[in-house]
Amino acid sequence: MLRSLYVRNFAVIEEAEVAFGPGMTVVTGETGAGKSLLVDALMLLSGVRADSSLVRAACERAELSAEFDLASLPAARNWLAQQDMDDESQCVLRRVLKSEGSSRAWINGRPATLAQLSELAALLVEIHGQHEHQALLSRAHQLELLDTFARAGTQRQCVGELVQRWRELGRRIDTLSGGENREDRIAQLRHEVQALQRWSLPGDELEALEATHRRLAHASQLLEGANALCELLDGDSDQTARLALAHAHAELERLAALDTTLRPLASLLDNAQIQLGEAVDGLAHYASDLELDPERYAEVDAHLSHLHDLGRRHRLPLHELASKAESLAAELEALEDAGGNIARLHKERERCAAEYAEAARILHQLRSDAARELATKITALMQELGMAGGRFQVTLEDRSGSQPDPLGIERCEFEVSANPGQPLRPLRKVASGGELARIGLAVEVAALGMDPVGCMIFDEVDSGIGGAVAEVVGQKLRTLGERCQTLCVTHLPQVAAQGHAHIMVRKQQHGGDTRTAVVPLDSRARARELARMLGGIEITRETEAHARKMLQQAQKDPKANAG
Repeated sequence: MLRSLYVRNFAVIEEAEVAFGPGMTVVTGETGAGKSLLVDALMLLSGVRADSSLVRAACERAELSAEFDLASLPAARNWLAQQDMDDESQCVLRRVLKSEGSSRAWINGRPATLAQLSELAALLVEIHGQHEHQALLSRAHQLELLDTFARAGTQRQCVGELVQRWRELGRRIDTLSGGENREDRIAQLRHEVQALQRWSLPGDELEALEATHRRLAHASQLLEGANALCELLDGDSDQTARLALAHAHAELERLAALDTTLRPLASLLDNAQIQLGEAVDGLAHYASDLELDPERYAEVDAHLSHLHDLGRRHRLPLHELASKAESLAAELEALEDAGGNIARLHKERERCAAEYAEAARILHQLRSDAARELATKITALMQELGMAGGRFQVTLEDRSGSQPDPLGIERCEFEVSANPGQPLRPLRKVASGGELARIGLAVEVAALGMDPVGCMIFDEVDSGIGGAVAEVVGQKLRTLGERCQTLCVTHLPQVAAQGHAHIMVRKQQHGGDTRTAVVPLDSRARARELARMLGGIEITRETEAHARKMLQQAQKDPKANAG
């Protein structure tokens, strides 16, 4: 349920905070006063894209926020918990619009995207605009409305999931069968797997092969360098490193005899002589083991050449070729053993098709029952809404075919006869604007409370009607308010009188500046506002008396209006 709405520097509203309670709250005001701005604010808080022109003139930003009570909205609480945005049983949506065109949003104080606002708002509010009845002309919308009325959302989802599974099994069968190119694919895979398995290597073996290739490629340079180092360190010359180190060690020993503090340094030179000897021995051993082996080099070089060719062919680095060999081998095995797998998948697909047929049959039964009930309710409401003798019917058309359909085995068409004696024809072909608006209201009233949202909002959906029909519309909206919090923007006194609470939006002039005030009305103020709506420019005592009587009649016995 919507608890409160706060707007600041939004269009012509400088600042306003409105508290809402249960039941039906009506919003009225003179033409152009900004009655629909409250609805616009809620739509922006529902994730609708913003227009910078909505920021009040000469202001840098507009601020909007709404607080909701989630006590009876488990779906919204679950969504918030999944998004890590939960805050006990309340929810605060906030949005800031900047004059340069940007905007930011928050849910319970945490930054949110417009997509997140939209997802959450769909669980909190349902907004019906004055032109929404045009959606009734869409057959897709008609089917969604029928399924909503039938409470068949879960069954429709089940049907869709079975179709998705059936199609996925078909794709797997096609992949395994390979179509006309199956044998060619098997031959290609055998060739590729054979080449990859022959030449590809695990990571450590590949590194060892590359190291061997480098050593063999530079064997002569390495041999020459190792021998030259041995000669430099311990050769026949009197300028070798070992001879110089021996002379230095002897001289340091002589000096250490004169000063014992030099003894550690003499020890270091002694260790250096030992390490130098080990290095010379190691280089000599390396040089003796190193061989110039052109045949081995050619073998290793050829192996690496094959690897680079495979890498270019598969567009992979060399270290990923081994895993590529494994994946292609698995595909080859699956194709070679496709007969058994395909038979198993065909059986599974047949079972899926049978499950779909049963699920679609259940969905069809739900739709058939709902179609009759919806037609009966709307036909009855048409009589009350000024279309005496009119009829409404929901026709189901068989769309079952060779393949499962995610929407089920039928489509629906709303058909109507607005006047006695006229045949039923599709709603999209026969309804005038006024008739369509009234039929749209009848559909909405017939489906009252089908969606588990906390607040339903009607923005001048009663446009184009009046008189006794308007009073009936008001009674129906009040009935909805008994079941679900309802906010109704209206220009009709017959509808406004039915509200449990009343808010008036009015323009005020302050030194050449236009501002809009949002004022909750008590019973006396409500009577004056209804008199204004009834009487126009000049309000007489008779008009005021009529307004008071209308308000008293609407408020005295809510149950009498629930029919």
